[in-house]
Amino acid sequence: MDVRYSTSPAEARGYDTAQLRRHYLVEDVFVPGAVRLTYSHEDRVVLGGAMPGPVPLRLQADDALRTDHFCERRELAAFCVGGRGAVTVDGTPYTLSRGDLLYVGRGAAEITFASVEGAEPARIYLASAPAHRALPTTLVRGQDVAPVDLGTPESANARTLRRYIDGTHVRSCQLMMGWTQLAPGSVWNTMPAHTHARRTECYFYFDLEPDARLVHLLGEPGETRHVIVRNEQAVISPSWSIHSGAATGSYSFLWFMAGENYRFDDMDHVAMADLR
Repeated sequence: MDVRYSTSPAEARGYDTAQLRRHYLVEDVFVPGAVRLTYSHEDRVVLGGAMPGPVPLRLQADDALRTDHFCERRELAAFCVGGRGAVTVDGTPYTLSRGDLLYVGRGAAEITFASVEGAEPARIYLASAPAHRALPTTLVRGQDVAPVDLGTPESANARTLRRYIDGTHVRSCQLMMGWTQLAPGSVWNTMPAHTHARRTECYFYFDLEPDARLVHLLGEPGETRHVIVRNEQAVISPSWSIHSGAATGSYSFLWFMAGENYRFDDMDHVAMADLR
């Protein structure tokens, strides 16, 4: 498990490109035949990916957690990005196709990941946060999540938002999660930008063409920085940072948040004139 420590706005102002990428960018989310996890001290979130091959993969606790099993004091979301996967929780199997999500509540002791079709290994994105109580493990099919259209083609930010974990389909302790898809011809996400001082948010970008790149903006509104992101990479955004970006083509991203409250609309909007 890769451990990332918390950073302050003052520190980030002085980071060069390599330091920005080391602190905020998660480059290798999916590795064939492995579970890769990154632990952030920003609200103690964990993100990563499972890409099982012929042998199922077990989600194990790490010394960073100092618990007997991963979900002993945590909740987990597993989202199928590609292929077909099987997630087994304490002996109960759940099959996920692209766009399906499994919420695993606190207390689950044995979690494994497998690919249903060997020719196309499943890619299962993982997001986790500390949990104060046990809630039911719940499977959400992508087709059951109502899409909400946002933005306009004129602003190059037409997109479709699906909220999987927000207290509607799934009741979680603090984890919120959703999927945003950019329309063809649109490239901007989350602009005008916002922060939310009460929670950390992480973006996982996918559906980018191999040669496409995305410019992710981060930092304080008046002291922005950027990192260049390729397909299937993630960015950790501290509570004081904006999280926005534009790419050389259309794409999708998964967002998940954890922190002080449980309100999707708790955002501190930033006026365009205040961006620097």
